[in-house]
Amino acid sequence: MKLNYKIIFHFFGLLLLFNGGFMLLAALLSFCYKDGASLDLFLAGISVLALGGLTMLGTKNHTKEMNKREGYLVVAFGWIVMTLSGTIPYLFTGAIPDFSNAVFETISGYTTTGSTILNDIEALPKGILFWRSLTHWIGGMGIIVLAIAILPILGIGGMQLFAAEAPGPSADKLHPRITDTAKRLWLIYFGYTAAETLLLSVSGMSFFDALNHSMSTLSTGGFSTKNASVSHWNDTPVVQYIIILFMFLAGTNFVLSYFAFKGRVNKIINDDEFKLYFRFVIFFTLIVGGVIYSHSYLNDSIAFEHPLVLGSTEGSIRHALFQVVAIITTTGFVTADFTLWSPFLLVFFFGLMFLGGSAGSTSGGVKVVRHLILIKNGFLEFKRTLHPSAILPVRYNNKSVSGEIVFNVLGFFILYMLSFILGSLGFALLGLDFESSVGVAASSLGNVGPALGDFGPSNNFIEMPTAGKWWAAFLMLIGRLELFTVFILLTPFFWRNR
Repeated sequence: MKLNYKIIFHFFGLLLLFNGGFMLLAALLSFCYKDGASLDLFLAGISVLALGGLTMLGTKNHTKEMNKREGYLVVAFGWIVMTLSGTIPYLFTGAIPDFSNAVFETISGYTTTGSTILNDIEALPKGILFWRSLTHWIGGMGIIVLAIAILPILGIGGMQLFAAEAPGPSADKLHPRITDTAKRLWLIYFGYTAAETLLLSVSGMSFFDALNHSMSTLSTGGFSTKNASVSHWNDTPVVQYIIILFMFLAGTNFVLSYFAFKGRVNKIINDDEFKLYFRFVIFFTLIVGGVIYSHSYLNDSIAFEHPLVLGSTEGSIRHALFQVVAIITTTGFVTADFTLWSPFLLVFFFGLMFLGGSAGSTSGGVKVVRHLILIKNGFLEFKRTLHPSAILPVRYNNKSVSGEIVFNVLGFFILYMLSFILGSLGFALLGLDFESSVGVAASSLGNVGPALGDFGPSNNFIEMPTAGKWWAAFLMLIGRLELFTVFILLTPFFWRNR
């Protein structure tokens, strides 16, 4: 079966229309704040809208059928289309004049990684800061899923796209119709964003800062409007507790949020992944908090601008909880340079970069459910060794997990670790030291944001070699799309007409 290229490019045109519309929204905010960037943002939006409109017009006579191959192509190349068009506001305004840097910043936004090449974030026009946060917010739930909600207007079914875009081993749907699922997911996503914006606004943040940090939080992105990230509010604990809460929610399967709003709390209590996710957060926080509290010499390195009060139990637990949740959920906000806390915690947080939040969340990383299946299968292997004739299936939420899913998880984990190794070797080849190479590879692949070494929480990525930025961008993309979606395009049988 030949590929239906017209529908692929038609969908690209639709994505460009979405992107252009959000750029006009950034231009409107820029105009309201009179930051001097509104005209350039308006021209950027109009240019992208025009390109999208022409693309859709030129492919309007497409066959309205989409199979899995077209779905994978739309998702993988759709993110590239969004990234390339998303650089235009930076280039037009001169905020990031270098194309490679603009691509890095943009794909870091859409993949919700949060790594940045900007030295002075606070000097940027508010319209550009808002655009940075919008790239997070769009990418968080997936511009593809957003588009699925309106595909019936075009007469196109969206199941193939959702299967390629949905995070985690499987897509746990809320409703039989995929478009209704997308609408419900975005309604929850929007509601959480609005709620956090309101709470942060009444807790010490300006409305602009609250809105931007809410979009970054719910997308588990990490872009901030302040050079010091959330450590800027170290003297306002309530702000950090609010962000912790919503980072945790963003790292939870959004299907569980839907069940919570429907009053089906038992679905949450009995969910194996959520229970392990919650226990991980508590257990790891106690470990980190204990180390911080017991090492008084860490006082000078505990934060960028605001030192932690010695002997403060609340401060130790808050910083520990914040950083544990930020790294597990791959949000990447920081209240301190955790790489300076101790060698033990440096290695500890490096390990957390491979954890990830829940499947069905906006988090990156391996995901808790995959770790859970791997752990359960590992223990069962001991039993199978003793009882080779016994049938011992892996169970998840009191249901047997098919061997196909177990093999998929094992394959994903092997591919993930191989990608990490090759990613680290690539950075080492470009001259980065060991700590920086493994740190940036783990951070980029897991969409975490802050890395280790020369690219830790108190630094940015501006000194990264140009080739390294493109390599990191590739790792961000394959990590965000969970490897298979991109790697399947590299196989010869994918392109073979059947």
